[in-house]
Amino acid sequence: MENLQPIPTMRKTHHSPETKRNLTVRLNRIEGQIRGIKGMIERDAYCDDIITQISATQAALNSVANILLEGHLKSCVRNKMLAGDEDILDELLVTVQKLTKK
Repeated sequence: MENLQPIPTMRKTHHSPETKRNLTVRLNRIEGQIRGIKGMIERDAYCDDIITQISATQAALNSVANILLEGHLKSCVRNKMLAGDEDILDELLVTVQKLTKK
């Protein structure tokens, strides 16, 4: 597992209540999928069925990441670019690399 770096507490973003609800619902569903996968393993379910569920869960997580990335581009990145902060481009490149890493 990769070393997780602490998240700076000064950096924050703001999502609309609707977006927060949407993300929370999606994450709750993903949490249920993970519990389901764990149960499948404990019940010795067929490997291909487990892999199918893992794939669906990964797709759901990618969907959450894409929603967050879109909001990040439209708000945080845009605002920093308008303020003349070109360092945000390096941050964005790292973010995209994280999302495209397989």
